[in-house]
Amino acid sequence: MGSGGYGLDRLELSTVADNVSTNRLDLDDHNENPPREECGVFGVWAPGEDVAKLTYYGLYALQHRGQEAAGIAVADGDSIVVFKDLGLVSQVFDEQSLGALKGDLAIGHTRYSTAGGVSWENSQPMFRMTPDGADVALGHNGNLVNYLELLDEATELGLVDPKKQPSDSDIMTALLSHSAADGKSIFDAAAELLPRIEGAFCLAFMDSESLYAARDPHGVRPLSIGRLDNGWVVASETCALDIVGASFVRDVEPGEMLRIDASGIHSIRFAETKRKLCVFEHVYLARPDSVIGGQSVHASRVEIGRRLAAEWPADADMVMPTPDSGTPAAVGYAQGSGIPFGLGLVKNAYVGRTFIQPTQTIRQLGIRLKLNPLKEEIAGKRLVVVDDSIVRGNTQRALIRMLREAGAAEVHVRIASPPVKWPCFYGIDFASPGELIANNVDSNDEAAMVESVRVALGADSLGYVSVDGMVEATREKRENLCCACFDGKYPLGLPAGNPNADLVRKMQKS
Repeated sequence: MGSGGYGLDRLELSTVADNVSTNRLDLDDHNENPPREECGVFGVWAPGEDVAKLTYYGLYALQHRGQEAAGIAVADGDSIVVFKDLGLVSQVFDEQSLGALKGDLAIGHTRYSTAGGVSWENSQPMFRMTPDGADVALGHNGNLVNYLELLDEATELGLVDPKKQPSDSDIMTALLSHSAADGKSIFDAAAELLPRIEGAFCLAFMDSESLYAARDPHGVRPLSIGRLDNGWVVASETCALDIVGASFVRDVEPGEMLRIDASGIHSIRFAETKRKLCVFEHVYLARPDSVIGGQSVHASRVEIGRRLAAEWPADADMVMPTPDSGTPAAVGYAQGSGIPFGLGLVKNAYVGRTFIQPTQTIRQLGIRLKLNPLKEEIAGKRLVVVDDSIVRGNTQRALIRMLREAGAAEVHVRIASPPVKWPCFYGIDFASPGELIANNVDSNDEAAMVESVRVALGADSLGYVSVDGMVEATREKRENLCCACFDGKYPLGLPAGNPNADLVRKMQKS
């Protein structure tokens, strides 16, 4: 490796990956996994500041976007040093590792994998050297549609080994570094590479002197710019700007690439803008204290709840959320319906992903480890339970059963998104089409589907917000949003060689 390279990846410390099992337990009934964002990226250029600590705090704010691995790359003007590992931000870094990361600029990453397996090698930031011997590091949020095409190209150039299942992020880093030859700058190499990349991507990357950021021409995933007293920050969400004390400047535009260094900020457009922001960022993925496209995520979710109340009213005594993701929409439903808002469930803040192998007894506890009913608030009441989405339905089924056991007279379920019927290929890990509960009915009739799901869940009634209601709540135009997981229309196309994509093609023809 280069003079910096992966110099701190093992640090002669007790490495998280060496001491921790990668077995996980999602403490929902039957191990149902909620929709998961693939990654979060953060970058800072701030000479004289503790950029590693700033990045560490920024990654904490972006932990919800990826919990499998975390990493930080730091440059001091001469070389790049990377420290990354499997685990949460708090598990990967400590004072010793952060204290060894010295420099003027840094990028950071939190990862949840879809392209490329769960491994230390696929954790980010990625690191490569150019043919001229310069260091490059890159972090990526999203998913590429032309992954196989780029994999073939990188393989032919001898840059990757396909047998090792390289991630799309590794392939991009390999092609970028390879292109920066014969004196060509990373900026110029990226300007040539990015127009050839198809799919959803937000990038924070760096050489030893400059920080770069780029967003795909559709702007599927969010990416923002913030100002520090002595520097600049880029982050997947504005909540990460807030935590490091950066003032929001603007969003990185779709099809835009930035270079930040001692000369200031330089911007180019590498592609024409065709805006298609993922609507699920507003529904579930982003933190509610973030702002996307000028709209508060919390405000979007509250407004979705109001529209849900208008579209699916209920005779009830209390509106309650499934914490925490259902809370803003439940507030909106209560406001729109006039039914009192209440908290019927207590969430154990210390239960979530765990690296401890669960026993069968713990597995059987399922959702009860995560949520516990307030019986005195629930007993004898007709409840409206608001949740953000239904994927397989196992969690909601177990929750309804638990509420009835706690004495609920009726349980009316209201969902702050339309039925999820289609998988995502742009950076969210959904179930396969056959596992989605909305597809488990032999009817194209929407009412029949909703009734089938209601019966499967054991609810007294069930209602989903409409696509139009959801879209209007975001204050975005429908044509500027990707709603593929709800309507099956994929604006960036489908990847080749993907079994779920092949299944979608068959579904679209039927």
